[in-house]
Amino acid sequence: MAEQQAVTKKRIVDHMNTDHQTALEYFLQVYCRVAPGAAKGAQMEDISLSDMVITAKRTRYSVPIDPPMQSLLDARHRIVDMYHHCLDRLGLSDITVTEYRAPRGFHAVIFALCLSTYVAFSRRGNFLPGSVFYDALGLARVPQFARFCYTIQPILLPLMVGIHVLEASLLAVKRLRPHRVPFLSGLWCTWMVSVFIEGFGAFQRFDAIVRREKDKKEQRKSN
Repeated sequence: MAEQQAVTKKRIVDHMNTDHQTALEYFLQVYCRVAPGAAKGAQMEDISLSDMVITAKRTRYSVPIDPPMQSLLDARHRIVDMYHHCLDRLGLSDITVTEYRAPRGFHAVIFALCLSTYVAFSRRGNFLPGSVFYDALGLARVPQFARFCYTIQPILLPLMVGIHVLEASLLAVKRLRPHRVPFLSGLWCTWMVSVFIEGFGAFQRFDAIVRREKDKKEQRKSN
């Protein structure tokens, strides 16, 4: 019996350290109030019916299992419940986004229009005769339109930048963080640049990825 418990315990510890290190970090943050940085690289040392011993940054912590389990065979379900509790407390989703979806179709058109607007309105002088932009687009044939653009440039560019900065901030807080896109990672920066250029389309594609991953989870549960 003791030998079987030792085998079960080792299997749990090895599995958590190999495949669920992030969950161990969340356990320390929620149950032991450890700062995210101090919880990095968490490793499970031991598990009993009443607690888990987790080490991070050369410090050992005891994470209580309350109420205590009847058997280590209950560990999987109990740890899953604790994990979801941690996600809820930390404001995180159980869906992790690990990809960027580039704009296509209508989104690609909007992306191109927004990017062109940034370039065109980056300088008020672009709409004056003699500028490379003015000559390249043949704005001499539509002088009233060129004058209109010249007039609104000081208003349009700051307004557009302000709106897209707000949208980028919302994406970072409401989408990237909850779905665990690492801050300042290449993926994080790609989504941020995309939403800054095009705006709402990035939200739609991000949400489509989340819906797809949720559907996959539901399918796995039903099988």
